[in-house]
Amino acid sequence: MSSGHKTVTGFCTVLLGLVLVLVGLVLRWPVWAWAVAAVAFGTVALALPRLTTPAVDPLSPEFTAEPDRPTDPPERREHTVTDVVLPSAAEDYDFRFSATVRWWPQELPKNSLPFSPVGVAVSAVLERARAVTETWQPQRASLAQHRLVGELAVMLPDSDGRLLAMAENVTLGLAEADAVRLRKLATVRKDEVLWSHERRYERDRREYLGKDVLRDTGSAVVWWLAKNDDQIHKAVDDLGVLAQLSAAANDKDVPDRYAQLVPYRTPAPEVDGSLNGDPSSNGHHGMPSVSGPFSVNGAAAPAPVDAFERLLAAMDVPAGHADSGVLARALYEGAAQVGREQASAAIRQRFDPAAPREPEPEPGLEPRAGLESEAGLEPEAGLEPGSEPSGAHGGGGGADVPEV
Repeated sequence: MSSGHKTVTGFCTVLLGLVLVLVGLVLRWPVWAWAVAAVAFGTVALALPRLTTPAVDPLSPEFTAEPDRPTDPPERREHTVTDVVLPSAAEDYDFRFSATVRWWPQELPKNSLPFSPVGVAVSAVLERARAVTETWQPQRASLAQHRLVGELAVMLPDSDGRLLAMAENVTLGLAEADAVRLRKLATVRKDEVLWSHERRYERDRREYLGKDVLRDTGSAVVWWLAKNDDQIHKAVDDLGVLAQLSAAANDKDVPDRYAQLVPYRTPAPEVDGSLNGDPSSNGHHGMPSVSGPFSVNGAAAPAPVDAFERLLAAMDVPAGHADSGVLARALYEGAAQVGREQASAAIRQRFDPAAPREPEPEPGLEPRAGLESEAGLEPEAGLEPGSEPSGAHGGGGGADVPEV
């Protein structure tokens, strides 16, 4: 017992005796009560030191053979690995693995070879991690990490059963360059799929419109009525438009029964050639001579004189009226401003009384060359220069051309 324990025991004993004396005086105990209190006080005073004495530690340094020898430090059974390359399901894209490896030694059989627990534990953990990562795509690195945490959180023996190993603080990721490439590839794939769907959608629409809706005019009308079933009169009014649209979709001509209903007719192509096989022209590139009829869309176009006569008839102007000369003169002056006075010369000669007449050729002289072309006529076939023409000059009753 130490001195401190002895002091506390004596203090408690004295305090207890004073309490008993005070209580006995206040209560006026009889003599026998004082005797019993004295016996009890003596018993407690003898038992109190034993009760307050601490138990002896049998392993305390004072009982050891070498009390000053330090104890051995505990064996360290963990190791940290960083940025270990593990394969993924995609070629050339590897995971980066980091973890804290922990192990627990197992009871070894006799005559077993010595080994390094660190190397065996790390090898066992990496083998388990590789079996997990090589089944995951690199773009699923975060999900593969959680899967790997669960797989490596259990202590499992290595292949030879020498120890149990596990891993904590597991991290799994990709190199930054690989992550950028994967994001770009994902964007390209999504754009390609979107473009493929758009192209297929557009092709289906073309086939639907070309082979079903616009197959012919009847199909176009039925399609239009299906879209606008309450506008029958408008469908009838737009029948020509639908016929032209279906014909254009199939690269064909509008059927004859709908030709009169087409509102937008194709303009006549520009005539490039000569009249009646005659290579002569009026001096303008690409414009045929107006001295005879020519073909437009397979039909012979009227001569300028005949066309002007029909114009006068449409304007209710008689052929011999003075207004016909004014109109012929205005046409000639307007044609002269654009360089086409030769085409309207025959019209002016016939309908304008004030127009200068061509002088008759004197006997013994050849007729002036180009007389027929100025009058809007072609020389008759089989006539030689100097022979008598069969028709009148300018279509009227002009004088005959004498022989030379």
